[in-house]
Amino acid sequence: MIDPKLLIQFKAEILEIERGNIIFDYGSKAQFYYQIKTGEVKMNNFNRDGKEFIQGIFYPDQSFGEPPLFADVGYPAGAETITDVEIFRLPKDDFFDLLKKHPEAHFKISEVLASRLYYKAIMASEISSQDPEHRIVRLLDYTKTHIHKLDPEDVLEVDFTRQQIADLTGLRVETVIRACKALEKKGEIQIKKRKILR
Repeated sequence: MIDPKLLIQFKAEILEIERGNIIFDYGSKAQFYYQIKTGEVKMNNFNRDGKEFIQGIFYPDQSFGEPPLFADVGYPAGAETITDVEIFRLPKDDFFDLLKKHPEAHFKISEVLASRLYYKAIMASEISSQDPEHRIVRLLDYTKTHIHKLDPEDVLEVDFTRQQIADLTGLRVETVIRACKALEKKGEIQIKKRKILR
């Protein structure tokens, strides 16, 4: 993503936040650009029954929560730490100044946002019309090629829990467990020591 030296040059601070803490809430006004130095973050929503839906999971060198900065709207989801994290936090005005002075960073942000829009379009279609096995395979394949940048023939050791897969695909965890067993029988995935390989 954006070179950490560049972030520091433009007045980013590094926050250390423990696991399970909120970075920002649903609906709050976007005032900062966030980029992960170490750890993992999820963006999520909850329905009326309290069921979590994970919009995305983000890893070191990835940013999160940028669209509201450009649209000047509140966050459509909250952000919470999955692990202890270190995060670069850059004020909105300084972020825009950085993008104006470094077009290559602006292009990278645009590329990331386009990739996320593509993911959202795929998952919206999957959730509305596809069976659980198909949803899970699409999620794993997207994660392999777009998040971890692996070739299709490479093997991805999935770092999502069954609960996270459920929350990312709109399924129940019991359904994910059954679907994964069926996918293993079909040779679509392997399960070794409770880890999914695709």
